[in-house]
Amino acid sequence: MLPQDPYILLSYVNTKLRDEYASLSALCGGLDVGETELAQKLAGAGYAYDPAANQFKPV
Repeated sequence: MLPQDPYILLSYVNTKLRDEYASLSALCGGLDVGETELAQKLAGAGYAYDPAANQFKPV
């Protein structure tokens, strides 16, 4: 289960992307999470996925 707080979720996801997954789609597949759902939760906190950096960054 993913953290519900958007800032804890951000930290968790960016750590996973840095340490374990080469892309957002790989992370979502590995954690069985919807890519759109995850991106929307983090967009609500002001973050968007940057594929070049493989992390969520402020917009």
